[in-house]
Amino acid sequence: MTELLFSGTLSDSDQLSRHLAAAGLSRRASRTKARLFGKAASALAVADGAAPGHPTLAFFVPGRIEVLGKHTDYAGGRSMIAAAEQGFCFAAAPRDDNQIVVIDALTGETIVFRAEPELKPPVGSWANYPMTVARRIARNFPGAVRGADIALAGDIPPAAGMSSSSAMLTGVFLVLAEVNRLSSRDDYWRHIGENKLDLAGYLGAVESGRGFGELAGDLGVGTFGGSEDHTAILCCEAGQIGLFAYCPVEFEKSIPMPKDHLFAVGVSGVKAEKTGAALDQYNAASRLVSELLELWRRETGGDEQHLAAALCSSPDAPERFKQLAAGQNAPATRLEHFMLESGEIIPEASAALAAGDLTAFGRLVDRSQRAAEDLLGNQVPETVYLAASARRLGASAASSFGAGFGGGVWAMIEADRAEDFLADWGGDYRRQFPHGSDQARFFTTPAAPAAFRLKQA
Repeated sequence: MTELLFSGTLSDSDQLSRHLAAAGLSRRASRTKARLFGKAASALAVADGAAPGHPTLAFFVPGRIEVLGKHTDYAGGRSMIAAAEQGFCFAAAPRDDNQIVVIDALTGETIVFRAEPELKPPVGSWANYPMTVARRIARNFPGAVRGADIALAGDIPPAAGMSSSSAMLTGVFLVLAEVNRLSSRDDYWRHIGENKLDLAGYLGAVESGRGFGELAGDLGVGTFGGSEDHTAILCCEAGQIGLFAYCPVEFEKSIPMPKDHLFAVGVSGVKAEKTGAALDQYNAASRLVSELLELWRRETGGDEQHLAAALCSSPDAPERFKQLAAGQNAPATRLEHFMLESGEIIPEASAALAAGDLTAFGRLVDRSQRAAEDLLGNQVPETVYLAASARRLGASAASSFGAGFGGGVWAMIEADRAEDFLADWGGDYRRQFPHGSDQARFFTTPAAPAAFRLKQA
């Protein structure tokens, strides 16, 4: 975990913003985050029960942009990802008991629970995420049940495709790992240690409920996802788009963001809550991958652990797999999408972007968007329109991202026309969808730094 040393306090907004800018955040984002850290620190100051004399812990945990890689991670595929400047600012202090208090510093909403192995997180509430983390830590690392007061303040839009839920889960884990001194334990070092890729894989397993090596699985939050979100949050670099493979998480290469470009993000206002209305649709896409893998194992006698491994098991495996899936409409379409997105589009798009060929990159991203609409089936009219609108307005590339079934769209644009582009893009969208577009949002972000800890010098 990268540490940013700073002088002063979290309430010293001017001083803190200068340190945040040095960490790679833009000047505007640094000012915003400094104010959010101040709000979190103020909320923490009035929390009852913090152990006296302990310094405040502070973390910035970003959201993420999925450039390409729609529903590929849990199948062992690839994705191109970047961290966003929008995220959560955490301020926390350890307690001398096993109680955990989590405060939303912007709304005042507070949840209180005990860190224990038999904790029962509620489905359909944001409380599910911090409670799932505490439960899993208590089960995987016996005795790690020390509590904390945690205040968070964020500017990442919820259910917008930027993985606000995974950012919250990651931030709570970082706090509880610190107060419980997980890094001093042998069992932590055997499975995770200082490897951020392994930590991303573990947190993906915490969220989905899967096991991680010898660390037993659990309930998770109810979604059958992968580790892409956590990888972007923990492992991406400022100014870079990362290419990663999954199951396990592996870094392949970093590609510089095109010079003088940034991401514009259009949030449709159609909420894609993975633990809410979109849960069944999201999990259906995941279940189809499991069905395909089971079909392959049953027919071939193989023991491959994920779809990508099955497709790479022999030179003729892709053709054999397509023949096995033929006649089974939904699984065959799901297989076609994975092979196209992970096996063709992402390698070609990463090469085009690395070569600075934005025209070719844009065409490949368009192809990915069409595949999401026609094969994956996770799009809604609003996200389809936003992607097409961005391209008509001159974006070098544009695509929906995240779980789908709502959420947002990214567009790669020239930084010096960002203000005009956002106004045109938002106006066009609201004219097309006047009803319900009051929840839509439009903003920009560069490729931002991964999560980091703020530590007083």
